[in-house]
Amino acid sequence: MKADMPFKLPIFECGRVWLVGAGPGDPGLLTLHGLNAIQQADYILYDALVDKACLDYAKEGCVLEYVGKRGGQASPHQTEINTLMVELARKNFRVLRLKGGDPFVFGRGGEEGLALEKAGIPFWVIPGVTAGIAGPTYAGIPITHRTVSQAVTFLTGHGADGDLPKTFDWQAIAHGAQILIFYMALRHIKEIAKRLIAAGRAGDEVVTFISNATTPRQKILVSTLHCVANSNVASTIKAPTIVVVGQTINLTNANLNVFEGDQR
Repeated sequence: MKADMPFKLPIFECGRVWLVGAGPGDPGLLTLHGLNAIQQADYILYDALVDKACLDYAKEGCVLEYVGKRGGQASPHQTEINTLMVELARKNFRVLRLKGGDPFVFGRGGEEGLALEKAGIPFWVIPGVTAGIAGPTYAGIPITHRTVSQAVTFLTGHGADGDLPKTFDWQAIAHGAQILIFYMALRHIKEIAKRLIAAGRAGDEVVTFISNATTPRQKILVSTLHCVANSNVASTIKAPTIVVVGQTINLTNANLNVFEGDQR
């Protein structure tokens, strides 16, 4: 039965900022709200992990400005991005901050929202599909299963200073959920594996690396905590990579690459 009132997408008003999640890579995972924002924006400040196909929907005359951050590469400071959003909004432009994944899942969206609020700029946050969910799904790995995994923990592999977060309670992390999903963890993955084992996770537990999740370049590598803790597995796979610790990998029939490494 056809609805009497069709769904109407919101109007992007001048002088406002929308913080939008574009998803982890596949442009098909862009939401209706995200697409609507792209089509109306005057300025799009986009991240490194945003698929360029998403930008093809921008209107004529829209200014596309890259403000992406990649580890080890020159990139705008977060305060510069915050200042740019505020300045453009005050000039009465429709400003779209287009971010990979979800703005509020390790995406600095919270920092940007606070900066906009402090400056008195009206803004709206539009969720996006996060890589920690979409990556395992595209790999055929359920992160929850009634008989295998009833809890999932999402963690970042580094803090603001680039090191492992110092506030982590490794005992709680190791025993709190059957599935652990790490973002941005390649740099410290060996130390992470060692700390999980020391905190009680089994050395033979499966670790799955999903590189370039949801894109045609997606690659999957499977190892164990013990192997990761005692080898250089991170050198065999490229960022961006989601790391999944847990046994639900055993439920997939995907074509998996197994890394055994040098376990000396």
